Amino acid sequence: MSKIVLHMSMSVDGFITGLDDGMDHGLGVNGERLHDWLRAGDIDPGSHRPVDETNATVFDEAMATGAVITGRRTFDHAGGWAGDHHDGVPIFVLTHTAPADPAPGSARYVTDGIESCVAQAKAAAGGRDIMLHGAATAQACLRAGLLDELELQLIPVLLGQGRRLFEDLPPDHVELELLRSLDGPGVLHLRYRVRTGD
Repeated sequence: MSKIVLHMSMSVDGFITGLDDGMDHGLGVNGERLHDWLRAGDIDPGSHRPVDETNATVFDEAMATGAVITGRRTFDHAGGWAGDHHDGVPIFVLTHTAPADPAPGSARYVTDGIESCVAQAKAAAGGRDIMLHGAATAQACLRAGLLDELELQLIPVLLGQGRRLFEDLPPDHVELELLRSLDGPGVLHLRYRVRTGD
């Protein structure tokens, strides 16, 4: 059965972008530092795949997902990935209001809530896991009890300012179970399961 897995690179102080992220500067000031792990030890030419075995394993798992769920802000800041996040998998963009123009490529806008967005992504994923992007969307998924796992790339830097991953969560207690910890060049890969009443 498909799992909803948040994939996110973040600083030790919890930031997923630097200050002033926006359409022209998607990751904000110094935010690109959070994705240096993808380039650590060079990249396999033409594939964008890290050469380092540990980082490549995590990258390959992300690219094996069967659908993507993202928030509208993340989607817009990423230029909609030109309609193809990876391998033509469907992209479900959670938004309050869809724009007049259709979404590019394999993307589609979902305006009827996170539950519907997750249901549509699971139906389209062919049994594979679903990659989740975006802080607000991750928080909505967590609040609804729909987030299964977190794959966090912890980068050894303190950004000090920017957008935090869990900035707006309510004060509810959420338990996580560490499933895996992998040490790669410039990154600590942490995979957690969201514990739900067990």
